[in-house]
Amino acid sequence: MDDHRRAEGIASARGSAFKKAVGDKRGIRRYGDIILPMDEALILASVDISGRSYLRFTSDFQTEKIGTFDVELLEDFFTSFSENAGITLHIRQLDGRNSHHIAEAMFKAVARAMRKAVEIDEKAKDEIPSTKGVL
Repeated sequence: MDDHRRAEGIASARGSAFKKAVGDKRGIRRYGDIILPMDEALILASVDISGRSYLRFTSDFQTEKIGTFDVELLEDFFTSFSENAGITLHIRQLDGRNSHHIAEAMFKAVARAMRKAVEIDEKAKDEIPSTKGVL
């Protein structure tokens, strides 16, 4: 299996598992965001657990590879993850020159934004976070 298929397969499985874990999304905050620094890298990640998949990925990697890892696979990974999780995800590189720091900060920023979005809102723990009542 080539690296592209492997990245998409891993992201697909994780996205599907995430979607199953949040269920009907009752009580979650739904939105999460962060601006995360890692050395010289600065990454913005924002998520809406909306049931609609979309990825906006903005980066400016200075290298094509990190070791043997092709950095173009990052966008493919996050696309597959967002499609299978049913989330809107924005990832934007605000600063950085070290490709390793940028990539690592992207994963950490997405994880932190996701954690905020799935946090239970104590004021609305029995409600689905949508004016339509369904996500």
